[in-house]
Amino acid sequence: MDNFVQCQEGVSEIVFFDLETTVPNRAGQRFWVLEFGAIVVCPRKLVELESFSTLIRPKDLSAVALRSGRCDGITRDAVANAPAFEEVAEKIFSILNGRIWAGHNIQRFDCVRIKEAFAEIGKPAPVPVGMIDSLGVLTEKFGRRAGNLKMATLASYFGLGQQKHRSLDDVRMNLEVLKHCATVLFLESTVPTLLNRKWNNSPITTRSRSNGKLLFREETSRKSPPTTAANYQRTVPYARGSLGKVSEGVKNLLCKAQETRSINRLLKHSHALLR
Repeated sequence: MDNFVQCQEGVSEIVFFDLETTVPNRAGQRFWVLEFGAIVVCPRKLVELESFSTLIRPKDLSAVALRSGRCDGITRDAVANAPAFEEVAEKIFSILNGRIWAGHNIQRFDCVRIKEAFAEIGKPAPVPVGMIDSLGVLTEKFGRRAGNLKMATLASYFGLGQQKHRSLDDVRMNLEVLKHCATVLFLESTVPTLLNRKWNNSPITTRSRSNGKLLFREETSRKSPPTTAANYQRTVPYARGSLGKVSEGVKNLLCKAQETRSINRLLKHSHALLR
């Protein structure tokens, strides 16, 4: 697609992109780009706006394996009739230039390969306005809870399936992994006591509606302490000024009540006193 849909005026879209390349097996060999894939994402909604992918034929076809070690890997036959990089360079430039770049380990690998490919055809490389390398972000924020933080490991951790090592599939998986990680981190920062199973004695704020207005109150857990004279007086739902008139009567009732007397009978006497 030649033109990418704008997310919102004044908002830079995020481009998740990925390259598939040859893997040098001896010193002196170079990386050849075999596939480019990208999705443009609205940063405010995290929805995919557009996508583009293409196989790329390297100048040295012999560098591409006849058979791939991966089930969906790229073979020599797959790229034999694909366009050369210079044929798709203009489109790749328009997708990447002036946008926020995002991807997994792109700073050390994909960005370098993009610069090399454009330099080889004598054209200026695209320039990002920002960079989101999910490997660096997750290393700092998410930690090693999911293992080695490779995309395949993260996808397995969240049950997202196997990494296919194809550009468009991988960038979509990258976005889903980030969504899952962000959700976990958000929950941990918002309700840490709940997630750490320390919520039994923590007050929980709830909401209820009265005459169209939201009222907030604090509720304890089911394991609240039993009602006693001390905490019963603290929770009597009357204005502070009226407590003096009834406090002595309530106190006398509580003192005379037997431990086995039901709370319902106690409340009945209290309400009678207030009439």
